[in-house]
Amino acid sequence: MYFLALAADYDGTLAHDGVVSAGTLESLRRLKQSGRHLLLVTGRELPDLKHLLPDLSLFDRVVAENGALLYVPATGEERLLASPPPEALVQRLAERGVGPISAGRVVVATWEPHQAQVVETIRELGLELQIVFNKGAIMILPPGVNKASGLLAALHDLRLSPQNAVAVGDAENDHALLRASGCAAAVANAVEALKADADIVLTRDHGDGVSELVDALIAADALIAPRAKHGLHLGHGPGGEEIVLEPWQGSVLIAGPSGCGKSTLATALTEKMTERCFEFCVIDPEGDYPGLEHTVGVGDARTAPVLGDAISLLRNAEVNLVINTQAMGLGARRHLLAALFEETASLKAETGRPHWVIIDEAHQVLPAGSEIDLPGKAGDIPSSIFITLDPAAMAHPILRSVHVVLAFGSAAPHILRSMAQALGIEAPEVSAPEAGCLLWWSPWSGDPPVTVRLSIPEQCHKRHAGKYAAGDVGAERSFWFRGPHKEMNIRARNLYEFLDIADGVSDAVWLHHLQAGDYSAWFRHVIKDTTLAVQAAAIEARHRLSASESRRLIGKAIRRHYAAPAESLSER
Repeated sequence: MYFLALAADYDGTLAHDGVVSAGTLESLRRLKQSGRHLLLVTGRELPDLKHLLPDLSLFDRVVAENGALLYVPATGEERLLASPPPEALVQRLAERGVGPISAGRVVVATWEPHQAQVVETIRELGLELQIVFNKGAIMILPPGVNKASGLLAALHDLRLSPQNAVAVGDAENDHALLRASGCAAAVANAVEALKADADIVLTRDHGDGVSELVDALIAADALIAPRAKHGLHLGHGPGGEEIVLEPWQGSVLIAGPSGCGKSTLATALTEKMTERCFEFCVIDPEGDYPGLEHTVGVGDARTAPVLGDAISLLRNAEVNLVINTQAMGLGARRHLLAALFEETASLKAETGRPHWVIIDEAHQVLPAGSEIDLPGKAGDIPSSIFITLDPAAMAHPILRSVHVVLAFGSAAPHILRSMAQALGIEAPEVSAPEAGCLLWWSPWSGDPPVTVRLSIPEQCHKRHAGKYAAGDVGAERSFWFRGPHKEMNIRARNLYEFLDIADGVSDAVWLHHLQAGDYSAWFRHVIKDTTLAVQAAAIEARHRLSASESRRLIGKAIRRHYAAPAESLSER
């Protein structure tokens, strides 16, 4: 299930003239039996509500007084979500002839046409209060208190995301409720302004409209919501149509050669997740996501993430998490991912979050031919984005869970052929996409691939900075200290190792590579850091520098660009 809760208004929505019909109550019971939560969000005061609906146990939480009071029917607990107004407010309203007046634990309510007297009284007493209208009723509340704030408090209690809740209402004070939910519905008798604000306008009124919504929710779940509201905008198709990724579609595979823009696209997608209030978790094996906005990070280049800390953050905090596994060996990374798969699958079933899990360099931890311990079956994996060089490098159970393939660059046709071969289906005939585009393919749909022109990310992604500082760029791309007579063959897999090895080689070996321009060439063509390459080339051109001084200057240039352990990058 994607939508795990229904939040319903009472008067005019569930109830007609204050009464909820037997048919509506039966629909609500069916929804509960489907495993979903029920929340009642109303402007009524709790004693009045208990009189009208004596058995509130059908609801997991009741938000009363238009967001000011939270009630737990199972325990009888009542919790104020705002401070009560001063007694002088009710007294002064009565003196002005305002009536009838109803005072709850927080809310003070009356009726039109007394709004002018209410405003004058609030101003006269110097109070900071707001007025909320509800089909002729006037509710006086502290600022910021509304049905949305009450809904969020109730969902927080239940550890649910607002994105996984459907809300339904009928009146002016339901605008905030609908906007705070993942899918907004209005019954047929709703005011026109609310209908215009809703994602779904039901064909029936009052409780019958809620029953209509329940039937749709049980039958279609996430498909009742507009694609544009929950999809992540990726770009546009050849006809200008919007292309989106939806969290209920299944997993996504982003594939292409190094440097093609895979991680940049992943960063762009996290921006869109943040915009839509989707929670995500990034598995970052090479430090490619430092300082990602709106995230909390665990682990770094020197310190391995603690599994318990990561799980605690996922379970107990509404955060976006980046788990940096640079300091872990490959076996430990795979163990961590297996544990996270289990945890996120369980957490997602209970709470709907995290909505996405992003696994960079996925072939490292989910390699072809390996035994993958998946939660349940492959289809139970949380909606994931796997980033890799080639599908052939990935474990087969993972590939079978993929519903969308995004292929980059000149290798895109090969990537789709590789994916088709792994799945045992016919490969599509396609050409490589032009710059700024990728191929979108849903292998199980039977539809041909589509060329998508990408949107540009807003954040500046530091491309592979972590990999080049502390990861492994590969044997062919490593720096090899050999010396003038090839008397050495020492490999530096990254910048940290480069500096450590440079400190130990002889002056003759160091100067040989310096005078040949090898350092600036490596920085330019492998590290892809033009600024560092230019600085190194300037040092290489100073022929009178001693070996120790040139070592010190190049080390200083690297330190300026990359944070590194003190023992590796200490001033030499």
